[in-house]
Amino acid sequence: MFEKFTIRVEARFEAAHNLRLYKGAPEPLHGHSWKVEAKFKCKSLDHEDIGIDYVHVEKAIRQLASRFDHRYINEIPPFDKINPTSENIAKWFFDELNRPEVREKSELKEVVVWEGPEAYVAYSK
Repeated sequence: MFEKFTIRVEARFEAAHNLRLYKGAPEPLHGHSWKVEAKFKCKSLDHEDIGIDYVHVEKAIRQLASRFDHRYINEIPPFDKINPTSENIAKWFFDELNRPEVREKSELKEVVVWEGPEAYVAYSK
């Protein structure tokens, strides 16, 4: 029998940004209450019946989010060079969390970045 488990972790941070180009002009500086979710898929459990250690992936996503907390995203690499859109932020989190030392034997399926309670972008490969 084929089993599949999805493990989801999240982190939150408060940060400001502004798009360098939005409808032809720089966007005004503004802030959001951001939430980042990561969904990992596990096809099997280990000898302790665990798909992926929550403590391990929660620590990873929270460390990444802490880089932005109460800061201006446009000043933090790589967003000092690329437009700090939700799409680019989601891709960055995905790439950082998709490292073998973070995901272990699981597969990172999706990262969702919320700019607030009503709007999000989802990124997957």
